[in-house]
Amino acid sequence: MMDLPSQRILITGGAGFLGGFVVEALQARGCRQIFIPLRKDYDLTECAEVRRMFAEFRPDLVIHLAALVGGIGANRERPGDFYFQNMVMDLFVLEEARLRKVEKLVALGTVCAYPKNTPVPFREDDLWNGYPEETNAPYGLAKKMMLVQAQAYRRQYGFNAIFLLPVNLYGPRDNFDPASSHVIPALIRKCVEAREAGAPEIVVWGTGKAAREFLYVTDCAKAIVLAAERYDGPEPVNIGTGREIRIGDLTTQIAGLTSFQGRIIWDTTQPDGQPRRVLDTRRAREYFGFGAKVDLATGLRNTIAWYEENR
Repeated sequence: MMDLPSQRILITGGAGFLGGFVVEALQARGCRQIFIPLRKDYDLTECAEVRRMFAEFRPDLVIHLAALVGGIGANRERPGDFYFQNMVMDLFVLEEARLRKVEKLVALGTVCAYPKNTPVPFREDDLWNGYPEETNAPYGLAKKMMLVQAQAYRRQYGFNAIFLLPVNLYGPRDNFDPASSHVIPALIRKCVEAREAGAPEIVVWGTGKAAREFLYVTDCAKAIVLAAERYDGPEPVNIGTGREIRIGDLTTQIAGLTSFQGRIIWDTTQPDGQPRRVLDTRRAREYFGFGAKVDLATGLRNTIAWYEENR
C-alpha cells in the first residue's frame, strides 16, 4: 500500500477532463503535494520540456493522463497527430520517470488498443490478438506501446509502472466541441441544440447498431487512485462497468433526457467504429478492489444537467 498523502504527486493532464476529478479524489484522501503541469508551460512532446518538468516538480508518484484524444471524426482527420503526439509524450515521460527513479508511475491506456474483433467481454489477455479498429488504430497502437515500455522497464530496471485500460469516459466538464468530442457529449449537445431550435430531426453517424460501454468520470478517478495506492503488478488492468449499450438505444435515452422530441436520422455513410466494446473487469476488483458505482442513467442526467447550466 502506498501512503498517498506523503507523496509528491505529478499529474500530467491534471487540468483536463479526467485529471480534474483525479485531483479532487486525491485531495479527498488527504493529498496536498499535487503538481499539475499546464500545457502552455510544458510541451510534453519535447524531451527537454519533460526533463524540465521533472526537475522542477521532483515527484515520487506520476499519474500520466496527458494525451491527444478525440472521437471517430477527429481520429480519421488527424491520424498522424494522434499517433505521433501520444507516442512521444508517453515515451519521454516514462523514460524521464525511470531516470529520476520515481517510486511509481500510473500509465493510462485506452480501450481503443484492443483488436477490432476481440471477443466480448474484452479480457486483458486478448490485447495482442489482432489489429485495432481502423478509425482509431494509430491512437490505440501509440497508447499500447506505453504498456510495452512499462513492462520492458520493469524487467530491465525494476521500474514500477502500472498500466490501466479505461473504457469510454463521460461526465460533467467533458469536451462538448462537436469537432473533437466523444459520442455522449456530442449527442447531448446535438439534442439540446435541436430542442432549442425546434428542429424536427437530428442526424447521427453510423447505423446505431454498434455497442459501447461507458464509465462515469468520477468512477474512473476512484479506480486510478485505488490502483496508485494498491496495485504494483506488470499486467494491464481494465477499468469499466462491464455493461454495454447499443448506440441507437443510447441516442434514444439521451433524446428523452434532454426533451428532444424530433426524429433520429442515421447517416449510414459514416462509420460505426468497433462493433462492440465491453470489458471484463474482474482484475480491477481482484487486484485493487475497484467496482463502478454510478449507473448510466444517473451519469447521463448529471452530465446533461451540467451542460445545460454551464455551456
